[in-house]
Amino acid sequence: MRQILVYGDSLTWGIIPNTRKRLEFDERWPGVLENQLNEAGLRARVIEDCLNGRRTVWDDPFKPGRNGLQGLAQRIEIHSPLALVILMLGTNDFQFCHAYNDAWAAAQGVAALVNELRNAPIEPGMPVPPVMIVAPPLIRTPKGPIAPKFKAVAERCAGLAEAYRQIATELACGFFDAEQVTSSSVVDGVHLDRDQHAKLGKALTEPVRAILRQQTSV
Repeated sequence: MRQILVYGDSLTWGIIPNTRKRLEFDERWPGVLENQLNEAGLRARVIEDCLNGRRTVWDDPFKPGRNGLQGLAQRIEIHSPLALVILMLGTNDFQFCHAYNDAWAAAQGVAALVNELRNAPIEPGMPVPPVMIVAPPLIRTPKGPIAPKFKAVAERCAGLAEAYRQIATELACGFFDAEQVTSSSVVDGVHLDRDQHAKLGKALTEPVRAILRQQTSV
């Protein structure tokens, strides 16, 4: 059984845009990915660690525990042995309270997360898991209740995928640009709609298998 940890925010938690409801596991992209891997003959378990509002390395002024760096090493320890860690964070780095953040800043936050998880205190003999960095879809024009959190965001998040790709290359991580298979929600411009979760989960299947093949034949 291969264990894959997905570390993310509300785009992965599966919040239904303009509501506080959550998609079912099979509808969220980690669930779609797990089902696709198992259907392909690979016994896999996708573990979700996804928190609404989570940033890469910054705090939320209103809600505690949204700094993604805090506790990450212990999460790696908890879930080891892991065959892969997938990081998809950065959208919330562009909230109003981080007005000076841009694509470069979010990418540096992701780099800090990679370094943290690679230094996690796992048990002797357990593998340091490979990492795949997923660049979230670009934020469009935010709509609905979430709009005030993402003022003037389009310009600041421009170039996010390329900034993430560069970090992935420098740190020898896998990379996937979600924007290549799906945009952000047509409902609120930030999250993922149900059909977009399905597209992302299916599109990630082969890249994930390719990383796992490097460890042992699938």
